[in-house]
Amino acid sequence: MKKTVTTLADGRELIYYDSADDTVRDAVDPRPLDAVSTSSEIRRDPLLGDSVAIASHRQGRTYHPPADECPLCPSREGRHSEIPDTGYDVVVFENRFPSLAGDSGRCEVVCFTSDHDVSFAGLTEEQAGLVLEAWTDRTADLAELPQVAQVFCFENRGAEIGVTLGHPHGQIYGYPFVTPRTEQMFRSMDSHRAETGRNLFDDVVARELADGERVVLEGEHWVAFVPYAAHWPYEVHLHPRRRVPDLRELDEAARTEFPQIYLELLRRFDRIFGPGEPPTPYISAWHQAPFRAPGREEFALHLELFTIRRTPGKLKFLAGSESGMNVFINDVPPEAAAQRLREVASE
Repeated sequence: MKKTVTTLADGRELIYYDSADDTVRDAVDPRPLDAVSTSSEIRRDPLLGDSVAIASHRQGRTYHPPADECPLCPSREGRHSEIPDTGYDVVVFENRFPSLAGDSGRCEVVCFTSDHDVSFAGLTEEQAGLVLEAWTDRTADLAELPQVAQVFCFENRGAEIGVTLGHPHGQIYGYPFVTPRTEQMFRSMDSHRAETGRNLFDDVVARELADGERVVLEGEHWVAFVPYAAHWPYEVHLHPRRRVPDLRELDEAARTEFPQIYLELLRRFDRIFGPGEPPTPYISAWHQAPFRAPGREEFALHLELFTIRRTPGKLKFLAGSESGMNVFINDVPPEAAAQRLREVASE
């Protein structure tokens, strides 16, 4: 992998990740852009104890542009995009409309491919492996920023999820605090250690492997299963068999196998609801240990993949119980979801 760091016309950082070591990136962004102005602010909820990002400047962000005006496609004659070059493998750049900025953290965009019409599931294993390298490299770089406590790499796919740009891409958030979901995992992890003397994540994976009913896919270095108390209609957790706290700690064998396992999971998701159905909307989220949290080595890196579609033409809405009280009600039994995901395996 070759990494090339440059800047856009308004000073934002842009990074090319190329498979070929001899790739030269010297294109310059010619756009007359003003410096990015943000109003990101972190406020603490005194009742719940969690943090909320107030980012009013995002109201003006790009919203469903036509394909020929996509800001994530390569630049071409007469039309300059966020990527100055005429082609790329993987690109990461600072978000022009960040939810978090300055002392309040950092937001980046990850373009998985220059091909506007492909999805992550349509990438080759080499391309998916390069995305993994980019996620890992960004995690390592953002770990050096004093204002970043935790890095979250994720992909939103589909208009139903709220995606406003159709180009295959994801995002990376560098939070200035430990997120509420991660704090809850740490509390559960600490409680389990105190009660049993064992690691919670190890026990969860071991239980799923021993039971087998909710296991969707196994490799030599990764295992994917529907969790026992899945919140979403179709939800899969992907764990490396060797527990590590974040992407930086994956060994070469796990990195090599990951594209095979992950691409198969994504392709199965697109087949859940049968032929003729539109692509399945999903969120794919890496959970990594906060950088400076006590006991971070006990945390288990894992990826959570889920869809809000519960059946053809119907979505799972976060209504009264979920939104009002954070109590999820799942219409699809986890065992049935796992069975369906096994049925739609690639031949």
